[in-house]
Amino acid sequence: MSSVAVLTPESFAEHLSGVPEDEAYIPTYLEAFPPLPENKGAPGDKSGEPAGPWGSKIRPIKASVITQVFNVPLEERRYKDNSQFGDGGEEAKVCLDIMQRTGAHIELSLAKDQGLSIMVTGKLDSVMKARKEIVSRLQTQASATVAIPKEHHRFVIGKNGEKLQELELKTATKIAIPRPDDPSLNIRITGTKEGIEKARHEILLISAEQDKRAVERLSLEKVFHPFIAGAYNRLVQELCQETGARVSIPPPSLHKDEIVITGEKESVALAISRIRAIYDEKAKSVMVVEVTAPAWLHRFIIGKKGQNIGRITQQLPKVHIEFTDGEERISLEGPTEEVEQAQVQIQDMIRDLLVRMDYTDVNIDQRFHRHLIGKNGANINRIKEQYKVSVWIPQEPDRSGLVRIEGDPKGVQLARRELMEMAQRMENERTKDLIVEQKFHRAIIGQKGEKIKEVRDKFPEVMINFPDPAQKSDIVQLRGPKNEVEKCAKFLAKLIADLMENSFSLSIPIFKQFHKNIIGKGGANIKKVRDEDCGGVHIHFPSEGSGSDRVTVRGPAGEVERAKRQLLQLAEEKAECGRIGFTFLVNNFTAELQAKPEYHKFLIGKGGVNIRGVRDRTGARIIFPSPDEPEQELITIIGREEAVRLAQKELETLVKNLDDVVEDSMVVETRHHRYFVCRRGQVLRELAEEYGGVAVSFPRTGTHSDRITLKGAKDCVEAAKRRIQEIIEDLEAQVSVEVAVPQRYHRAVMGPKGVRIQQITRDYEVQVKFPERDDNNTAGQEPPQENGDASPEAEFVLRKCDVITISGRTEKCELAKIALLALVPVTEDVEVSFELHRYIIGQKGSGIRKMMEEYEVNIWVPQPEQQSDVIKVTGQVANVERAKSGLLERVKELQAEQEDRALRSFKVSISVDPKFHPKIIGRKGAVISQIRKDHDVNVQFPDKGDELQDVIVISGYERNTEEARSAIELLVSTLQEMVSHDVHLDPRTHARIIGARGKAVRKTMEEFKVDIRFPQPGSEDPGRVTVTGLPESVDNAVDHLLNLEEEYVSDGRETIISIWSKHDKLSKGFVVRDAPWNDKAPDMSNAEDFPTFGAGLAPKQTSAWGPKKF
Repeated sequence: MSSVAVLTPESFAEHLSGVPEDEAYIPTYLEAFPPLPENKGAPGDKSGEPAGPWGSKIRPIKASVITQVFNVPLEERRYKDNSQFGDGGEEAKVCLDIMQRTGAHIELSLAKDQGLSIMVTGKLDSVMKARKEIVSRLQTQASATVAIPKEHHRFVIGKNGEKLQELELKTATKIAIPRPDDPSLNIRITGTKEGIEKARHEILLISAEQDKRAVERLSLEKVFHPFIAGAYNRLVQELCQETGARVSIPPPSLHKDEIVITGEKESVALAISRIRAIYDEKAKSVMVVEVTAPAWLHRFIIGKKGQNIGRITQQLPKVHIEFTDGEERISLEGPTEEVEQAQVQIQDMIRDLLVRMDYTDVNIDQRFHRHLIGKNGANINRIKEQYKVSVWIPQEPDRSGLVRIEGDPKGVQLARRELMEMAQRMENERTKDLIVEQKFHRAIIGQKGEKIKEVRDKFPEVMINFPDPAQKSDIVQLRGPKNEVEKCAKFLAKLIADLMENSFSLSIPIFKQFHKNIIGKGGANIKKVRDEDCGGVHIHFPSEGSGSDRVTVRGPAGEVERAKRQLLQLAEEKAECGRIGFTFLVNNFTAELQAKPEYHKFLIGKGGVNIRGVRDRTGARIIFPSPDEPEQELITIIGREEAVRLAQKELETLVKNLDDVVEDSMVVETRHHRYFVCRRGQVLRELAEEYGGVAVSFPRTGTHSDRITLKGAKDCVEAAKRRIQEIIEDLEAQVSVEVAVPQRYHRAVMGPKGVRIQQITRDYEVQVKFPERDDNNTAGQEPPQENGDASPEAEFVLRKCDVITISGRTEKCELAKIALLALVPVTEDVEVSFELHRYIIGQKGSGIRKMMEEYEVNIWVPQPEQQSDVIKVTGQVANVERAKSGLLERVKELQAEQEDRALRSFKVSISVDPKFHPKIIGRKGAVISQIRKDHDVNVQFPDKGDELQDVIVISGYERNTEEARSAIELLVSTLQEMVSHDVHLDPRTHARIIGARGKAVRKTMEEFKVDIRFPQPGSEDPGRVTVTGLPESVDNAVDHLLNLEEEYVSDGRETIISIWSKHDKLSKGFVVRDAPWNDKAPDMSNAEDFPTFGAGLAPKQTSAWGPKKF
């Protein structure tokens, strides 16, 4: 008997471990050639288990396919025509349909008694479903009812209906249980006689089991519930464990006295007796006591995080202590002895607190509260820590000035005194306003507030507030003690004077063509002027596209004048070459004229008529200062010298005439005086600005004089008199027109900040007066109506508060009236289907709010219960029309969306064996996602708990769903043709077949169009590899895998041989110890050991070519 031994690389490496390379290790014979395992069982005996490393126990595989056979008697057969039995019969068609729906295999046969024998094969779920359908479709159905108590019905249904489904599958019946609101006790069972009997028996068993249980309710005062529950519910838990009953005690937040006990009748009775015993014991021993304590002491009694009261409740856990907010009482409940102990402890605590603690209320004006608190609570926190007190300052919405101080009596008094002093100091503080031009604000504040910080550090008691840049205000407010405020004001005034001295500004007209030459290459010329010659002045050239030729120089006055001369000198030097320069010199004569800013408008004239006449007569350019220039009195004249001199002379004459002040008077009836002096003299200010600062004085009220005085330049006075006469004529011709507009629209007519009505008064030179608001009627105070408010339509009854008065000339009043009525909102009805209203309103009203803001209208949508199709749009006529168009466009969009949703909601179902579902879904959903993307559909697979596990629902457009259905059917048909084949491969080769990160096995699967599954680690059969695909592809793939296995195993053997050869230091062959032959390696050249066949010994030959070969 021959034996074969294999020495693995691992075992050989193990033998060599720890042996130096220069030493040869000779393995033993048994190490090099381990014997094969022996089968100790009898031949053919499968119970024996292989021992050693050569084999492992093979566990039996449980079959996943089952077979059930059942009979249908002749009298219960639904189709009794035996002539049609077979492929063409109805029963065969039904079975074929059931096979397709469930995936089970069904065979029919006819018994001698004409009964039907049915054999169903398949997986357990498929067989059970197929059996249920066979019974319902091939067997006549009967029905019966069984009556059980209503409260037992839910146990028949089970959790999520699982018990009922299991019962129907088990008995192959249909069980109908009445709804909870139906008082009927009968459960209807439909199916075969045998199935009905089984189902009836199971239902009665369930009811009988529940009959052993009972439910009892005890009404006990809620105050005793904690005693029954015990600390941390321990008592009630012990009660449940001992009796086996379930006790449900309502939580403290639920105001309910009922305790529910459920379980076996004996257990429930025992639990009730125990609970009643606890109740009777506690009812006799519990008492309620009230302790009086000031409400402000309650939080000190409780302590920080409940520490004080927690010590009492830990010592006396059965005592319940309750504090009532705002009341001077504390309630104690519990056993008499413990309540008395708790009462003594609390009363001692109250007495101690009254001795140690005190409180006082201080009334401080609420406007000082934020100053008391300080920045980030700095002031109030300092007082709390210093005096060990608590200070309660009311919130701003409370509108209360009462500040409460609690704590140590001495600390309370000291804190009260300091707070009163702070309040007194704040009352004594003064506020002073400094007028500082806004352009200096940033210079005073400095970069990152550095400069103003120095000022505040110097005057720490003074608060300096700058206005917001957006307000365009020049007022800087100082607040603090009077003396400190005065000192700070003087310091800032000096600082501002320095800034003004260094911010003297002058504009120099220089033709734009020479700006680049004056600046010089890299700004060399201008840097020299700015930094070296003129002490750091700022020189600003206009930007390229501004069209201005004025260069602005800012800095100290003397330095600015020096810079001006140097810039003009540079301009003249650059103009000396070429014709352009000559023209510049001829036309660049400049003269300046001083005139008061109030004369400028008169010099310019209405629409620029006066200054245009001077320019036309002389040909000179006359430049007036812009409002932001510091020199408001400087008028610049540019041009030829003779033209400039002539223009200067004319302007000086005009200014001289304006300087010659005259006084004149005119008669204005007293009834018109109010028009001129109302609105803080707005009309008089306009006259002064327009006519050279003329002063118009009206007599004081009560003098009954109709003569007014005008003082100013002669020409200005005459022009002002003419204008006043025009105004009086307008006033004489004035009429009043009343316009009736409902008060609720007045705000809309005025517009934001009255801008719309102001525009009407300017355009038509009229006065518009709105009536006083009717406070008794809240309609005017209602905000703009939104969805759900009352309907905008209401019967209009004219009231005094609805009449708007327009005053002015008749023709102007009529035009103003038309413009005013155009601003009155109108209401239009828009027909919109009621079903679309909620989409128009949008989530939380966002849709309708967006439309109201976009079109500046109010949109009223009727209440849902009205089911009206009319939406009302209120606003100005033009806005309402735009809103109607927008609303109708939105309706069209919604209707199109509805139609699209209807088309997309088409559904089609397809029955696919659940075993194919994972393949259809694909790895990480790749396959089904591609189907959804390609056909724009939604594919829904059944959930685990669904009754129909084989139905896949496809929803989308009809055409797309049909295409997706065809794609899935094609995929299923391909999957049905697939087969699975198990092949055993040496586990040592699995890693090489799979490859790095599965690259090799994926390549194999793509090449042969198959799916290859390797066993999981720890599998019972580690060598089994499953190949799935079309039969031909599977065979090719299996052959390929076997070839790979053989190749990799042979590679392993070659590796072992190479290892042996590497470590073999001898040339005498392979040597093992303790071999059956001698330890010495055989000498193959020895003729005695290895004689030749049929010949003598060959003579020895010595030759350089070696032995002779035959």
